[in-house]
Amino acid sequence: MLTRLLQLTRDDEGATALEYGLIAALIAGVIVISVTALGGKVSTTFDTITKAMP
Repeated sequence: MLTRLLQLTRDDEGATALEYGLIAALIAGVIVISVTALGGKVSTTFDTITKAMP
């Protein structure tokens, strides 16, 4: 059991997967914040265009 734990501490694959997961979460967070911030402006623009059409 101790040998397996020592192998896990030397294994870099788990750390790499964790890093990729954190990067993906960060990118998803940026996308959510961007869409939330710009969503109202885009909606207002579309409403203005729709009202201007005859």
